[in-house]
Amino acid sequence: MTTTSMQTVRYDDRIVRWFVCATVLWGIVGMLVGVILALQMAWPAANIGEYLTFGRLRPLHTNAVIFAFAGNAIFAAVYYSTQRLLKTRMAHGALSWTHFWGWQAIIVSAAITLPLGLTQSKEYAELEWPIDIAIAVVWVVFAVNFFWTLKKRREKHIYVAIWFYIATIVTVAILHIVNSLAIPAGLFKSYSVFAGSHDALIQWWYGHNAVAFFLTTPFLGLMYYFLPKAANRPVFSYKLSIVHFWSLVFLYIWAGPHHLHYTALPEWATTLGMVFSVMLWMPSWGGMINGLFTLRGAWHKLRDDAVLKFFVVGITFYGMSTFEGPMMSIKSVNALSHYTDWTIAHVHSGALGWNGFIAFGMIYWLLPKLWKTEIWSKGMANLHFWIGTIGILLYIVAMYSAGVTQGLMWRAFDETGRLAYPDFVETVVQLVPMYWVRVLGGCLYFIGVLLGGVNMVMTVLKSPGRLEDTEVQVPAPDWKPDVRISSNIDDTLNSLEAATKSGRHRLLEGWPLVFTVLTVAGISIGSVVEIVPMLLVRSNVPTIRSVTPYTALELEGRDLYIREGCVGCHSQMIRPFRDEIERYGEYSKPGEGVYEHPFLWGSKRTGPDLARLGTKYPHLWHVRHMEDPRSTTPPSLMPAYPHLLSNTLDLGSTQTKLDRMAMLGVPYSIEEINDAEATARAQANEIADEVVAQGGPDGLADKEIVALVAYLQRLGTDIKKREGGASADLGGQ
Repeated sequence: MTTTSMQTVRYDDRIVRWFVCATVLWGIVGMLVGVILALQMAWPAANIGEYLTFGRLRPLHTNAVIFAFAGNAIFAAVYYSTQRLLKTRMAHGALSWTHFWGWQAIIVSAAITLPLGLTQSKEYAELEWPIDIAIAVVWVVFAVNFFWTLKKRREKHIYVAIWFYIATIVTVAILHIVNSLAIPAGLFKSYSVFAGSHDALIQWWYGHNAVAFFLTTPFLGLMYYFLPKAANRPVFSYKLSIVHFWSLVFLYIWAGPHHLHYTALPEWATTLGMVFSVMLWMPSWGGMINGLFTLRGAWHKLRDDAVLKFFVVGITFYGMSTFEGPMMSIKSVNALSHYTDWTIAHVHSGALGWNGFIAFGMIYWLLPKLWKTEIWSKGMANLHFWIGTIGILLYIVAMYSAGVTQGLMWRAFDETGRLAYPDFVETVVQLVPMYWVRVLGGCLYFIGVLLGGVNMVMTVLKSPGRLEDTEVQVPAPDWKPDVRISSNIDDTLNSLEAATKSGRHRLLEGWPLVFTVLTVAGISIGSVVEIVPMLLVRSNVPTIRSVTPYTALELEGRDLYIREGCVGCHSQMIRPFRDEIERYGEYSKPGEGVYEHPFLWGSKRTGPDLARLGTKYPHLWHVRHMEDPRSTTPPSLMPAYPHLLSNTLDLGSTQTKLDRMAMLGVPYSIEEINDAEATARAQANEIADEVVAQGGPDGLADKEIVALVAYLQRLGTDIKKREGGASADLGGQ
């Protein structure tokens, strides 16, 4: 009888403990900022000072929740489960700690730069180019450590959780690098290499799939490992997990354009995104079914087990979100939901319910195992669950109500055929009570997170003084590669045939390199089919003869618009609907954005669309509105920006900015670039003089407000309207 030799393996639990602590810490920070933002939406006075306005804090909140809270939870899950599934310690401790501290440094840099207004304005990709490079470097460190560990594994076949980790690592790297391509115009200033419709397509290819491959696939991997452990039950269906994984990886990458229905993106691209979004129903619900059915025979544990409660409700929210997402991608539904708070409800049901609850379920399961003691208070864990659940429900019900209210009021016409609510602010007034309910729901969820933090701290304090890494005895690997490469092609084919008889997918599970290559191929097909024709076929973006580049001062004003986060509340994309054309003017054309680096179409209308704002109001109105929005629009919820009237306008880098734009193809002449500062000063003086002539304050010629006014007054003026509403100056391929 052959005796199997055993080997001792010491898992690296310390790195997991640190990632768990970071998860809870950043969860508290991220949720706190979210509560502040909810309060600012209901009560504008909560916007305090230049650096803590809604526009500057919103990207901080999204980055903190996605990349700090959820990101650290992902890494804790990967480092804990990978070692145990592969029966080996992580490949290199130095790489693990470089990953940990590098990621925390990136988070801190985001917390510093975003309130300072240093942003690229792209959804989920706001961080400027030096931080983007740091993200890529740290991600590569993580990838090297993971795949090195995979290579030295002691388990032949890779488990389903590992499949999802592989998909996450390779896809996030591709998404981040492509979407972050930019030309630096300073230490913390850059311009996207893509413009207008092209930039919008790339951004939402990234944005949708950041949700797919950062907030979905790694959490599914987490679910496939920790849920069976917590329930002490095997995964419901191995075959379903195979279908779930490969269909999700292939289909998800196509869905991004559904965020851009009825915009200046070609209809073929958005329709393609919609079709694949609808098909995502099947694999997404396959994953939900596999998760919930894994609990068969363990439902009786739910009454007392907080871990299973978090997992069950988290998976349920996953099912709800992945049903609603494809539904919202259908054009007729999207026509109502887009730009409204319906989208906010959808996003938060997934983020708070799916990601948040799965993460907390994992943490509560890990605490006793990592700190070698019982959890401090099971009652507090259950209280966290119930308070968090009520908080989520209050939040999303309020936002669903607000979203439907917005959509219906915007498109309402009276019996005379006129807009029933022609003034945008009329819809805002109706939303305030719902915004206060959101504040309450957010506060409850935040209190739950605080309870979880207290429970963790008290559990850590009652742990033994010295925590040893887990040590296990595992069989020494006695397996050989499934396929042996030989110089004789017949021997190689025979080896392949023999391996295939055991199951084609089992073959892949023993061949991680091929598995990874096939995963990359799966996500690449949709990316290439959607992006390449858009970039190469010129007719996708017809030119417009009257569209010209921004002046130097207007470009500076546009950068101020980006700095203040105005794109978070104002869209610049009029859809071809009767109500939008009546309210805002001629619908937006693809050719209008050819010099827009980056695009600023926006994805939410807390305020009115600005695509045709230029010349609608005199300069003084904009000055007063930015100084105190309620002086011009009493019910407005917009923050005040008095610092724009006192901050000195810095034109020292204007020439560099025009030069970088010229590098990207914007047709600035050498003279325009060399005279950039002088021409900007001249236009600033003209605007300041007109403000005085209109009865406004003197001394604004060297203040930031004149640049922002110049930009706002330019919006939409390249497209002139004839009598009857027909557009002029269109055409010219």
